Amino acid sequence: MTASEVSDGEVALIVTSPPYYNAPFDYPDLFPSYEDYLDLIRAFASQSRRVLGKGRICAIVTDDMLVREGNGGRGKKYPIVADTTRIFVEEGLLYRDKITWVKPAGYTRISRRSGVVLQHPYPMYFYPDNIQESILLFQNGEFDYEYMKELPPEVLESSKIDTLRLNSENWTLSVWNITNVLPKAGRVEEGVAAFPDEIPSRLIKLFTFAGETVFDPFLGSGTTLKVARELGRRGIGYEIDLELREVIKKKLGLDYHRWTGEDYSLEEKTGARNLRKNLQTKVHQQKSVAS
Repeated sequence: MTASEVSDGEVALIVTSPPYYNAPFDYPDLFPSYEDYLDLIRAFASQSRRVLGKGRICAIVTDDMLVREGNGGRGKKYPIVADTTRIFVEEGLLYRDKITWVKPAGYTRISRRSGVVLQHPYPMYFYPDNIQESILLFQNGEFDYEYMKELPPEVLESSKIDTLRLNSENWTLSVWNITNVLPKAGRVEEGVAAFPDEIPSRLIKLFTFAGETVFDPFLGSGTTLKVARELGRRGIGYEIDLELREVIKKKLGLDYHRWTGEDYSLEEKTGARNLRKNLQTKVHQQKSVAS
């Protein structure tokens, strides 16, 4: 990503979810090592600071990851939330907040780890089932609230936050209870680890004004751009997996000519590659071994 593609200070908000480090049912063996993964996060942090406007927000949906390595053992837990926070602070962004996204209690994606203590009801056998992810908020310096005085009254009015929803749906809390998207057969997101529309919707309403630019450098199925467009914001996204191109087009309505007339462009850059089919093959192999 160069300054000719995304200018310095052009972006009002980043909403994204980097690939979870070698997640068994999403990205098995995608990264050669954890250090390679952290190198990606550091490059992401550096570019975030460059493209974000003064005082604007980078929101990252992520979580610690349990990865089984080799043929045996319970797997190793990687502190992705802590390391991402450390790297972004080292790159000069302010750590503003962490929101915990809680999924329905019956949801466990990879394994029911609590089964260990049920089989062995003694101390030291406890491992909790994970039904949460973290939404990390970083800020590119302090925001100048004088900026709002320069905005046209109609922009301010259309950007006003619905305080009834804010309170009734508990946006004001550091815990958000939001139903997750399952990558089921027949969905646009089939085989894709997508976050629900509600997450970028809340973040875009809370941190941007109408007409501003929202950026997702790990676009996936295109949820961030879809929601940004629906809320009257400009969207920019990058996705390295060429096999998601048609998924993104479908989610944005480009395949059915349902686009509403806004300017848009789709560009295939050097470095894009086919990943999805290969990753899904590995996922199925791991499921077969697990069963």
